[in-house]
Amino acid sequence: MSSSKKSNLVFLLILLAYAVYAAIFIFRSSFVVGNERYFVLFDDAMISMRYAKNLVDGYGLVWNVGEERVEGYSNPLWVVWMAALHIAPVDDSKISLLVQTSGALFIILSLFFVRKIALDLSGSELVGLLSVVLTAFYQPLNNWALLGMEVSLLVLLVCASVYWLLRILRQGRFSVWPYILLGIGMLVRVDMAVPYLIGLIFMVFADTSNRRKHLVWGLGLFILSLGGQTLFRLVYYGDILPNTYYLKVTGYPVHLRIARGLYALFTFVWDSNWLLCLLPLTLLFFRRNRQVLILFALVLGQVAYSVYVGGDAWEHRGGSNRYIAVIIPLFFILFTYAAYMLIQSLFNRLKAKPEGTRMWGNLVLVIFVVIAMISFNFLQGNIKSLERWLLLRQPMFTVGSNYYVQIARDIEKITHPEARIAVVAAGTVPYFTERPAIDMLGKNDSWIAQLPAFVNSSFTDLEKFRPGHMKWDYDYSIGELKPDIVVELWGESKPAQKYILVDYVVGGAGGEYYFSLRKDSPNIRWDIVELCTGECLDKPSD
Repeated sequence: MSSSKKSNLVFLLILLAYAVYAAIFIFRSSFVVGNERYFVLFDDAMISMRYAKNLVDGYGLVWNVGEERVEGYSNPLWVVWMAALHIAPVDDSKISLLVQTSGALFIILSLFFVRKIALDLSGSELVGLLSVVLTAFYQPLNNWALLGMEVSLLVLLVCASVYWLLRILRQGRFSVWPYILLGIGMLVRVDMAVPYLIGLIFMVFADTSNRRKHLVWGLGLFILSLGGQTLFRLVYYGDILPNTYYLKVTGYPVHLRIARGLYALFTFVWDSNWLLCLLPLTLLFFRRNRQVLILFALVLGQVAYSVYVGGDAWEHRGGSNRYIAVIIPLFFILFTYAAYMLIQSLFNRLKAKPEGTRMWGNLVLVIFVVIAMISFNFLQGNIKSLERWLLLRQPMFTVGSNYYVQIARDIEKITHPEARIAVVAAGTVPYFTERPAIDMLGKNDSWIAQLPAFVNSSFTDLEKFRPGHMKWDYDYSIGELKPDIVVELWGESKPAQKYILVDYVVGGAGGEYYFSLRKDSPNIRWDIVELCTGECLDKPSD
């Protein structure tokens, strides 16, 4: 059997192994509530699912039916994809499984391009295969991709576009495909404008023979993608920016936001082993051609964007956040290629025979990459993260999803459909109860989103700052909007207590979960409510 056939066979075995891994991961993320198995996405993704469900039901792209339109999602084309999946005759408890399966398929398709890119750069089949392994079995990427975030599709679009960009640089023939793919990426999530512009600017200077075509097609499709969705947003929601932009980027000093982004990046690099993270830079001593430089440009550009927006809200879980996860396959390609070049250089200096150099060098490379893979998945040095990676423990966020599904089912029992529920986690509970909801952290509330962030303006709170989760106004959400049920509170809750203690009682459906119920609410089924006089609002942690 030829070496290329052997490599193809190994690649197919890796894909098969990943497919099995993803299937087990997805099943392990499910749970049983009331004798029914539920597949549930990460809570932010369930917010998008509520928009998708309302769209399919004929109510439009809204969070609350019949109320003010608010763009509480930042992934429009992904919401449309979720809506398409909602057309399937599948129960609400299982519809998320379709989203999760599609995420796995998008990652599998991405792996084809990861291998092609790595092979194109290095000329080594082993570098390609090891880059695929690192990408496929990177826990944070699977967390986002297999728990319903648009990251899976964005990874595919980035990898496919990079493949086409490298092809243009290698062959000197222009193609519009990179800009089509990245333009679609901007429709999935508008901040994909960052890799789009980096790719465009790089090609304008690197591919001078096709400069005019890059400018015309690149700028044209960029304007079409950005302008089209901006026009839709202005007409449909009455704003040129999504509500999530105001929530995450405004109301907090820019220098502190960037400082927090740097802090999150430092934490990520340190926890991932900073020596391993810096290893790709050594590649610049061996290769500084256009193909290598464009990968570095895309990786560093996305990292800079993560810093600019202050990082994500989940760095305390370890590993790459959602912004960096999009380009993590490119990082792994550079990492593996750099390790390959260093090891080959070392063996060449030992003046071994060429055959021995190649064989022993490849063996050392495999061992090194396996060790690095374990290190990359040893999130924050917590043994639980390795157990999750090995699927010995439920995936991240699963305990919380189980909790919120049980909350939703209890709320269904004790309320009429008109009951308004005030939530902190605004995805799973509103999706399954189908009750009008009040988002107390503002992702779906334009008033909250444009408030100042609820933190001190100093560097001492950088570790506590969680983008998108630092704005609330209980005088407004509870005092003015008067929800029938307050599910939970967030942050400094003293302002809420003056309403909770006077206007609400604690009760539930007779299970282990209790809520604050408005005393005079006609939308609560008081005949089946079980009141509680003790400490009933404890929430389990993952």
